[in-house]
Amino acid sequence: MILTPQPAKFTPARDILDVPSLGDAVAPATFPQHILRYRNDRWAQSVGLGELGDAEWVNHFGRFAPLAGSLERPLALRYHGHQFRVYNPDIGDGRGFLFAQMRDHLGRLMDLGTKGSGQTPYSRFGDGRLTLKGGVREILATEMLEALGVYTSRSFSLIETGEALERNDEPSPTRAAVLVRLSHSHIRIGSFQRAATLHDEGLLKALTDYALTKLYDATPGENPAAQLLGLVVERTADLAASYMIAGFVHGVLNSDNINITGESFDYGPWRFTPLWEPGFTAAYFDHQGLYAFARQAEAIHWDVAQLALSLRTLSETEPLVDALNRFPELYAAAMRRRFCWRLGIAEGDADTTSALIESAVRAMIESKTPIDRFFFDWRGGVLRTPTSEQHYTGPVWAELKGNVASFANPAAASHIYWHGEAPCSMHIDEVEAIWAAIDTRDDWTMLEAKIAQIADLREAMSGP
Repeated sequence: MILTPQPAKFTPARDILDVPSLGDAVAPATFPQHILRYRNDRWAQSVGLGELGDAEWVNHFGRFAPLAGSLERPLALRYHGHQFRVYNPDIGDGRGFLFAQMRDHLGRLMDLGTKGSGQTPYSRFGDGRLTLKGGVREILATEMLEALGVYTSRSFSLIETGEALERNDEPSPTRAAVLVRLSHSHIRIGSFQRAATLHDEGLLKALTDYALTKLYDATPGENPAAQLLGLVVERTADLAASYMIAGFVHGVLNSDNINITGESFDYGPWRFTPLWEPGFTAAYFDHQGLYAFARQAEAIHWDVAQLALSLRTLSETEPLVDALNRFPELYAAAMRRRFCWRLGIAEGDADTTSALIESAVRAMIESKTPIDRFFFDWRGGVLRTPTSEQHYTGPVWAELKGNVASFANPAAASHIYWHGEAPCSMHIDEVEAIWAAIDTRDDWTMLEAKIAQIADLREAMSGP
């Protein structure tokens, strides 16, 4: 479930220009400074940009000099969306843009998009900037999610810009940065909602064809709209399950934040929940718990239903409903597959595996065992001894031991990572400590150490 990047030749693309009226050409902001803080060389090599020197890197990803053969000017994309179930037609890329497209080592069409690159026609009253803390948090989120097998955008570059920003929800003034993400498209459900709301059937057809042929590499069939919806349902059901097994709460699962490829992106008020706590929320403004930990599958399913509604002019209703109704079954299957993958065991039949998951969740809840600790101590379905034995006593753990016995795979814990004292985690106190070191002392060593620790986890999870 972890895709390993491989070296590739730079292969520029500009396929997005085939879709009419999807974005507005914009100019990037001019920044007083360009201090390179992070470059993702693992993924840069996969799109043929790993050999760029730091000066070239800053020129492209801080000053946004075009990449040869790709987009000549950045595009601020247009879209609508439901935000906390309220429809908003007045959104779009307000502090970011699509900077470039290229092919990766697998031949996939990839986007380089920004956050904090300046104002656009959709900025409204915003300054178009990103706080340095927000950029650091996104690096931590994407690195950890990738290691846990979540299909996520990659934080590609972070450059501090020397500006002082005023924010109402954090101490100000605060440092500014510009982030570049590597993603498998920035087309959102909200992009289709906009076309449907404007009754632009030509744009809907163009978006559908682009998504099928360019993003899914599929040949359109008799009903392209239902075909696309079916693919999105499959990807997003898996995304929802991946969040749960990672213990991750996105925080803002609005329809404009759901990528048509099912790739997770746009990390604002995210959190990893320490415990399996169904009502745990990440956003302080999510007063109703709409996007709480255990409601994420419901939220994503609801968003995909908005895609189905947007496609009604291109398809009869029944095929769309049939595709949408597959979500619960696909989500349950993805939960079984991903739980077994993280635990390092082979998946059994549906009933047996479901019973194992139910007993594990029940045990974690009743004993208040951290999610990361559980998967660490029970790697391969065999309890680590003797240090952890004393914690896992009582009826709920006896039930789990009985359910997991037939799944045992001790070889899954052979990597040195599994012989450490504690699992790699990403809880809020650690995130805040990493930022405090940067903010108060300009000390980046804690961030670098954490990225190295996550790399160990990723390697351990990438094994057989």
